[in-house]
Amino acid sequence: MQIHLTESEEATQAVAFEMAAGLEAGDVVLLSGDLGAGKTAFVRGLAAGLGADPDEVSSPTFTLVHEYRGGRFTLYHADLYRLNRAGTEELGLEERSVADGVLAIEWPDRLTRPIQGATIVELEITAESTRRIRIGIRSSIPSDSSALPS
Repeated sequence: MQIHLTESEEATQAVAFEMAAGLEAGDVVLLSGDLGAGKTAFVRGLAAGLGADPDEVSSPTFTLVHEYRGGRFTLYHADLYRLNRAGTEELGLEERSVADGVLAIEWPDRLTRPIQGATIVELEITAESTRRIRIGIRSSIPSDSSALPS
């Protein structure tokens, strides 16, 4: 597990930019954290690291899934905040083919089934502008809110 402390949105994006270098087509990134923890900022860093325009990234709260093209891979960005667990089945995210890209999912606790081999990113607000970012790979995400061991 990797742990990073960041003190700005730009620093959070830099962690994601670095992580993006190791991503391959078909990878899934599950982003957990409270509102305002920096999940969408992290996705901006992923987009930049994959070669897509980070300025195009916004929270897909109302459209549910955005696609960002133009980089090494397409970045699919889903925000499940407004859905209940049953609603995610209708989106088919658990089966969504991302063979041509990377899928980043905010609020993965709403998923009805685990996504095997996904990378878990937990963002925690530790002070007004400081974030603790924990990155690890799990074979599945449990139903509770803490996906990574302490």
